[in-house]
Amino acid sequence: MKNIIYEDKDILVVYKPAGIATQTARTCQQDMVSELKNYLAKTTKDKGRGEPYLGVVHRLDQPVSGLLVFAKSSRAAAGLCRQTTDGRMKKRYYAVVYGTPKEPAGKLEDYLYKDGKNNQSLIVDKEFPNAKKAVLEYKLVKTLMVFEEDVNMGEYRSHSKEREVSLVEIKLITGRHHQIRAQLSHRDMPLLGDTRYGSPKSKELSLKAGCRNVALCAYKLAFCHPVSGENLEFEKQPEGEIFLPFFTSSI
Repeated sequence: MKNIIYEDKDILVVYKPAGIATQTARTCQQDMVSELKNYLAKTTKDKGRGEPYLGVVHRLDQPVSGLLVFAKSSRAAAGLCRQTTDGRMKKRYYAVVYGTPKEPAGKLEDYLYKDGKNNQSLIVDKEFPNAKKAVLEYKLVKTLMVFEEDVNMGEYRSHSKEREVSLVEIKLITGRHHQIRAQLSHRDMPLLGDTRYGSPKSKELSLKAGCRNVALCAYKLAFCHPVSGENLEFEKQPEGEIFLPFFTSSI
């Protein structure tokens, strides 16, 4: 399976492309868990013993890409889940945002309320019922200028519009529902491709750029091997076209 980054008898580390669910109950919809179980069923030595075990330790939203670790045994799953709970599993993200941060680096602290009915997280006051603290750290990596023709009444004007888009590195301190997307949008830095939290201008630019998925990638993952105790770290450059200009040496 081409998306597997690392595998041993206890764990699987994979790269999930944007647009594919981590796990879904919907029939006829592609998801990583089903693909990995099919892979394990074909490669395991104990074929014919039923569905292979695959423990889901953490997830990424369907429109988000990045690294995930899965457990191949209940022992490994328990060890990895403890690390996600106590914060020992470290994750780093790259996000392409509309605009540029006011400060080149900083910490964002908010309280989020998950609106399950609308599948959306809202920034609320600390006293709001069921509000949970959300904390992340960010660092500006690079800002690029985007030039596009200004369209008016079906005709191109003689001048062009200039917009800034930025690559931001993010370290999650807490792991809340849609946390990165909600917190950055609240600071006027919506992610490109985000139709849920984006602004009218970011949605317009995303449409023109052909960005159909959220420009967010979990590019680095570090944890302690749940059986051997070895410290492991994995890193992969984002594959989405919206990220490529930031990783081109000539720019």
